[in-house]
Parts: sequence; C-alpha cells; structure tokens
Amino acid sequence: MNMEEIVQKKLRLVFKDDSIIFDKSRFAGGLTNYNYIMKIKGEEYVIRQPGGMTNQMIDRKIEKVNSSIASELGLNSQCIYFDEISGVKISRYIKNSKNIALANPHSPVNLRAVSALMKKTHASPKYFPNSFDFQTELNKYEEIVKEMQGDFFFDYAPLKKQLMEFLEKNIKNPISVPCHNDTVPENFILDDKGRTYLIDWEYSGMNDPSWDVAAYILESKLTEESIEYLVLDYYGQPPTPEEVLKIKCYMLAQDLLWMVWALIRHYNGDDFLDYCYMRYERFRRNIKAITDLSDYSIADIVKN
Repeated sequence: MNMEEIVQKKLRLVFKDDSIIFDKSRFAGGLTNYNYIMKIKGEEYVIRQPGGMTNQMIDRKIEKVNSSIASELGLNSQCIYFDEISGVKISRYIKNSKNIALANPHSPVNLRAVSALMKKTHASPKYFPNSFDFQTELNKYEEIVKEMQGDFFFDYAPLKKQLMEFLEKNIKNPISVPCHNDTVPENFILDDKGRTYLIDWEYSGMNDPSWDVAAYILESKLTEESIEYLVLDYYGQPPTPEEVLKIKCYMLAQDLLWMVWALIRHYNGDDFLDYCYMRYERFRRNIKAITDLSDYSIADIVKN
C-alpha cells in the first residue's frame, strides 16, 4: 500500500465513511511532508501526507508527545488525529489563515509575533522528552545516505571538519529548553483575527533557543534591519557577542544539516537536488568567509 492509499484509508477510518476519496487538489505546502486542505462533512481539515523517508528521519512517537505539549501551551493548531506509525496527521484548518512566508516575514508586526511564539515555546514549563542535537542528527542523516549508497559533495569532509572546529571554538554556554527547531516562516500561521500559531513539531526537542532564532533569520532571508528588530525583540536588549556568535554558528550548522537531509530525499527519488545545491553552496561560501573575516555578520551569512 503506497502512502496515498494509507492516507485515504485513515480518512475513511477517522470519519467513518468509506466513500471518502483523498483529494489533493488544494495543496497547502510542505517540504518534509505534503499538506492538503479537504472539506469533509462540512468542515475543512489539513491532511498530512508524510514525505519520502521521513519516518526514518523523524520519531513520530516523540512528535506526537511534543505536538500535544505545544497544543497545551496554545501554540499549535488543533490536531484531531495523529498516527504515530504512518505519520498521517489530520488537523482542523484555521479559517482565513495564511503563513507568514506569504504574509511578509519581514514586517515588524509579524516579527513580534514570531518572537512571542518562540519565547513562549522556550519558556515552556513542560519539557520535551527528547533532545535535538545537531551532531547527533547529522550523524543519523549521514548514515542513512551511506545505507542508500549515496555520495556527498567532494569537499564535504574537510568543510564539515572546519565547521565542527568553528562550533567547538565559538559556542559558549549552550542551554537546553523546549525548541521547535524548524522555525521556517511557513510554520507560523496567521488567522484573520490576528492570532498566530506555530505548527509542525516534527523536529522539536530540547535545544539552545538561539537555534530557533537562527533558523527564522536564515529561512526568511531577513534583511539587516529585520534581523536587528527580531533579535532586539527576542532578547529584550541588544544580544551579547556570545549570543550573536551562537546564531552565526547555528546558521552554518543548519545549512549543512538540511543539505544532508535533502540528499536523503534526493536519493529516495524526490526532486531535492536544487535544494541540496542551494544550501551547500551557501554553506561552502559562508564557512570559508567566516573563518577569514572577524567582522562577518549575521546579515552577511543570509546574503551569501
């Protein structure tokens, strides 16, 4: 049974209707997974079809626990069904909503909303049962690529070594709090009443909060002005040199990590090669530049 058939089977089971056809005509976006909006029995839902190889990369049991915690905190959209075996998820569609990538990830109003949701996540009194550790995740993804008999870029090993040395030298006093770890602007949803949600908790786990700040900056391609606005709002004061270095380190680490993630999807037959090249070329340019230029800024990393 392929994934589309599994999704259809789950829909029929959940809604107790064997006539339901999995309708993919309203695509709601997604990179790790593919999301579709369907109207069923008068209500609209977001149906998640897991992407290729995602169950090898994501612990769905942990995701289910963390998504539930996020819902308790009022961060998440309402999930009505979560299958931890297949990864199929059904959530209520937030009416008249759009993600911040479409709504403008640079606007001060949206930056404040993003900052508030990140701070609420990081201040959660309830901890996630797992940790999200960059090196552990990278090693896991590398092993999957090797098992698939895939190749890495020719200069991957020396540049990865350069990155690890840079991280070891510059990440001081990391802390561990509940983090989303995939704070792309597409995961921040605005409704027509001004409320904002943070969805898709697949990669969530205990981590340093600067990872989430770094991810939003990088994935939104923020300008220097927007970066300054976000970090000032998030930290409540100009970030310390230590915090700025952490953000830079995590931006570099994320490009390498998600490039290897995309390699897995590529070797699985998905169309991710351009994404691999984009992230790796940016990583390659930035790791070389940042070790040569002491004044290389967060904005420089975005622009490169």
